[in-house]
Amino acid sequence: MATITSTAVAIPSFTGLKLGSNSSRLSSSVKVSASPVPRSSSVKASLKDFGVAAVAATAAGAMLASNAMAIEILLGGDDGSLAFVPSSFSVSPGEKIVFKNNAGFPHNVVFDEDEIPSGVDASKISMSDEDLLNAPGETYAVSLTEKGQYSFYCTPHQGAGMVGKVTVN
Repeated sequence: MATITSTAVAIPSFTGLKLGSNSSRLSSSVKVSASPVPRSSSVKASLKDFGVAAVAATAAGAMLASNAMAIEILLGGDDGSLAFVPSSFSVSPGEKIVFKNNAGFPHNVVFDEDEIPSGVDASKISMSDEDLLNAPGETYAVSLTEKGQYSFYCTPHQGAGMVGKVTVN
């Protein structure tokens, strides 16, 4: 029978990454400790304790990775301008783009069918002309997988110049 003594699993600190929709930050390492296992305990129980710590570390890493793979675009500038902020940006294929209502709403996000890569269906990546984000903080998310340039606009404010462009490299 194996004897297992006290162990610690260190989860590295990831400062500067946003967690979900709030701006909380992880600022120090988290340690998960297991108390010494008496000789009479089985190795099976010890492995169960280790498995719980490993699952916790994996879940924390996956949560941070998923948040790191998204870009947020504001709908309406802080100064009240009718604009996408930023209006031009680049993403990797499959990276999540989150359009977030900020000011001057209602807004929507419609991709111009004449200014997207061939073979991409604009209706599948756009909000409908009638769907609108009406309140602060409401979001629309999309992931673009085909490489190329995509032009988009806000239907109610296109005439005011609320247009944007994303490049998928």
